[in-house]
Amino acid sequence: MSNWWYLTRSSGIVATVLAVAALAWGLMFSARATGERLRPAWWLDLHNWLGGLTLAFTGVHVLASFADHDSGIGLKQVFIPGTATDQTTAITFGVLATYVFIVVVFTSWPKLRARRSVWRAIHLLSLPATVLAGVHAYKTGSDQQATPFQILLILLVGFATYPIFLRLLGLITKPRH
Repeated sequence: MSNWWYLTRSSGIVATVLAVAALAWGLMFSARATGERLRPAWWLDLHNWLGGLTLAFTGVHVLASFADHDSGIGLKQVFIPGTATDQTTAITFGVLATYVFIVVVFTSWPKLRARRSVWRAIHLLSLPATVLAGVHAYKTGSDQQATPFQILLILLVGFATYPIFLRLLGLITKPRH
């Protein structure tokens, strides 16, 4: 296995962990479940920073996959979903997740924010994108049978699910005016 293989796997795992962390922080922030010890601006900055890091590590992951000649990933597979010859569905999930992460991060820049309802709808796409990234991580590569990798994915699912339930619970229990 080449050094590119190691960089591809490690950057992909880090990107997935960061995506789940950004998702969890954003859901905790939007559910107003962040406590009162830290200012809301701190939580929002952390969420934005994690989202940016997710995109950066995703970029490293894609570039390392492309640079690894043993991966079978070319420019066509990097940019066009469904064109990978090996593990087509799993690679497609990764490509789609990457596109959604790009849209979510770049539409969150203050000068690019459209109407708040449009921005919110686009931003909520980070939920299915994170799921796609997790499925991509599980279905692609040789770590899927490794116990530490499986434990990590289970922990990430739990870490992401908890704030989703908090957010949904907050929506249900909010008084209607």
